[in-house]
Amino acid sequence: MFSAFSGELKDQWPDIKDYAQSEAKKLAETLVMIEKLCLARKITSEQAKLHLDIQKNSTRIVLLALEGLGLLAVEAAINAALNVVKVTVNTAVGFALI
Repeated sequence: MFSAFSGELKDQWPDIKDYAQSEAKKLAETLVMIEKLCLARKITSEQAKLHLDIQKNSTRIVLLALEGLGLLAVEAAINAALNVVKVTVNTAVGFALI
């Protein structure tokens, strides 16, 4: 996921690397939490999607606060990062989360 961020945001990478690393880690941690909760049947697929949307929005806010990053670049970076783990996560939770 971190590599996907760096690929999408390469022009600003030196300035945003630390933020991107932190946000990639948070996205990954959220996906692990969602997987555990789904497997334990503690949340529904709708709740899982809401959890992911909350984290995506948080990541979007952090990255948009950085000078030089526009909405399209941030959205592309988030989508690229999630596409890296899409099949694995969707298989693990048993539905199309991403």
